[in-house]
Amino acid sequence: MRHVLSLLLENEAGALSRVSGLFSSRGYNIESLTVAPTEDASMSRMTIVTSGSDDVIEQITKQLNKLIDVVKVVDVSEAPHIERELLLVKVRAVGAAREEMKRMSDIFRGHIVDVSETSYVIELTGNQDKLDSFLAALDADLVLETVRSGVCGIGRGERVLKV
Repeated sequence: MRHVLSLLLENEAGALSRVSGLFSSRGYNIESLTVAPTEDASMSRMTIVTSGSDDVIEQITKQLNKLIDVVKVVDVSEAPHIERELLLVKVRAVGAAREEMKRMSDIFRGHIVDVSETSYVIELTGNQDKLDSFLAALDADLVLETVRSGVCGIGRGERVLKV
């Protein structure tokens, strides 16, 4: 089962390394990892997407809480939440393909953020399914390069991750 874990951790050198090291040393896979400072400059928020049974996720959570840099761990996917991911895709856009790429971008509510004589860079945000659907809808021969940010997740309503 897929889980989205959000961590508050001290914004210090080596913190990311210790968290990712915990996963690799225990043989747990990280499907996606994002990290950035929070509104409090001394703290960072890390979002990790991983898979495992409830017992495995509980074990991961307990081990993360033992790390000195980790302040708090929450499984965001346990309750209603919002997930978003950013996709940048560079596509070949020559001749008839130019209009087709523009149309596909519009259908998926994407934005063309760079234009050259032979290519577009399209920016798209949404959940993983939306981004996967967009890529599947494109002619694979026209896709030159893709970059994905990884999942960012936040609880709905009054649910917050704070110290």
